[in-house]
Amino acid sequence: MDGGTETLWTRRRIAAAVAPPLLIALAGIAARTPLAAAFPATAALLFLWVAADTIMLALVARTAPARPAPSAVIAALATASLTVWIAAPAPLRAALWAMPPVLVAMACALLGHVALAALAGRRAWRADHGSRPARWRALAETIVPPMLLRLALAELSVLHIALFRWGGPADVPDGARAFSYHRHLTPMCAALLILSVIEAGVYHLLLSHWSGSAALIMFVLSDVGLVYVIGLIKSFRFRPVLVTAEGVRVRAGFLIDRLIPFDAIAGIDTAFEGTTVKAPTTLNAALLAWPNVLIRLHGAPLSHRWRPGRRYTAVAIRLDEPEPFLALVAWRVGLARTGA
Repeated sequence: MDGGTETLWTRRRIAAAVAPPLLIALAGIAARTPLAAAFPATAALLFLWVAADTIMLALVARTAPARPAPSAVIAALATASLTVWIAAPAPLRAALWAMPPVLVAMACALLGHVALAALAGRRAWRADHGSRPARWRALAETIVPPMLLRLALAELSVLHIALFRWGGPADVPDGARAFSYHRHLTPMCAALLILSVIEAGVYHLLLSHWSGSAALIMFVLSDVGLVYVIGLIKSFRFRPVLVTAEGVRVRAGFLIDRLIPFDAIAGIDTAFEGTTVKAPTTLNAALLAWPNVLIRLHGAPLSHRWRPGRRYTAVAIRLDEPEPFLALVAWRVGLARTGA
């Protein structure tokens, strides 16, 4: 598969992940119009058809050019049935109750998915996945869509660090060496956090004089945002840059986590121009500070996570103590090139 075809398929998969929630949300809005209330049976069938067709087309786009597995088809139909039953207004649910064949088909899809997921979960639990958390994750992947599971785990990780981790060592796997970068980021982020708290307080006071509901919504949103900012600031310390047996794992809290193999590193610079850092082919992982290390790549460039057409040939980072990092990476790259 060439680069253009790969980019096309990647864009289709991204569209397959974004389009279904949007289309189903629009269908849910249409199901609450006066026209839908006047013809609830027709509106319920149309809502069910839109949900099933949208989720099924997204499944085909994600699995193309291969055919989707029968279990995935049943899971898509079950998801559509459950979504319609939860999102449909009361008149449409009453219309579905009045159509037993449709209810039986929806129930069969749900029960079939539960049965297949239970069998797959039993096999996943018995399989050798290493540690107990890995076995639980393999079990969850048989029930929850992998993308939704990754999103849920990421959210739980942010909340765990923001609310419960106030000390302890950084997340460094066995056999890896960590290099911190949080000393220059934490003061600036803390200042931004304080300014955000002041700004949220001012907005809350102004909105409270206009609308109590709007002030309450603003209070909830600002509190959630502050929790995420706190989690991000703390993640800078808990997730340092790593040098592992495979390569350099560039991390910037929750924002960036990319592994650069040693054989993909062409060189490391400590003196470079600003145009190099600002170039679209450079992944700047230094965030709010000017980088002091530039890793140049050769061979296959790094791809952008959400923009398939973007390719990186260099990665810029800022470390609190770059000298030990430079010496270790230079030694490991030399070993990789000699095949030792």
